[in-house]
Amino acid sequence: QMQLAESGGGSVQAGGSLRLSCVAEGGILSTVAVGWFRQMPGKGREFVASISRNSANTYYGDVVRGRFTISRDDAADTAYLQMDSLEPEDTAIYYCAAGPAPYNYYNYYTDWGRGTQVTVAS
Repeated sequence: QMQLAESGGGSVQAGGSLRLSCVAEGGILSTVAVGWFRQMPGKGREFVASISRNSANTYYGDVVRGRFTISRDDAADTAYLQMDSLEPEDTAIYYCAAGPAPYNYYNYYTDWGRGTQVTVAS
């Protein structure tokens, strides 16, 4: 089982930026696809972005496309989510996950981090 650890969350003003990191501890990130999901209070887990094992393919949820960028550095066993033009509606706990392919549905991912809080003030 791969252990994932997110970092980089915090509080920011609307229009600002944050970069989240997801480190694979005790695993080889190059062997898996990585997805980012978010969860707002009282709601289900929402797809944000995903990236294939060789970085050839990236996918984004409609609400973040054009503002967020997913990437990975397999040499560092780390994936990233660059978030620009943040909006108060982006406030959520953000999770990274590892799976066999860059699906946009959380149920296909096998390993999850504990999440990092992102708060965007208006």
